[in-house]
Amino acid sequence: MSKPVIPRELAIWDVDQAVTHYLIEGTESAALGFIDELEKAFTHIGQQAASGSPRYAHELNLPGLRFWRLTRYPYLVFYFERDDAVDVWRVLHEQRDIPAWMTEPA
Repeated sequence: MSKPVIPRELAIWDVDQAVTHYLIEGTESAALGFIDELEKAFTHIGQQAASGSPRYAHELNLPGLRFWRLTRYPYLVFYFERDDAVDVWRVLHEQRDIPAWMTEPA
């Protein structure tokens, strides 16, 4: 059974920043491709939230935190599975200092 995937404000901000980057530095097709990959990731975690990696959960002392890597773009979707939904906290470039970006506001 699929759960709704609900991005928080910071996750929406992250996505806006990534799309803007691809539009400025790349092409419109790169930005649209990023959005397509993000939609695929959201569909996947909505259906199989437990399949994401818990790697950062221990490091950040955030039990239940998982991430899913986009297939064609270097971004990670960080989320928690709730009883009724998937709560997306951040969508971060994989080369960022993940612990710093997860604990500090954008």
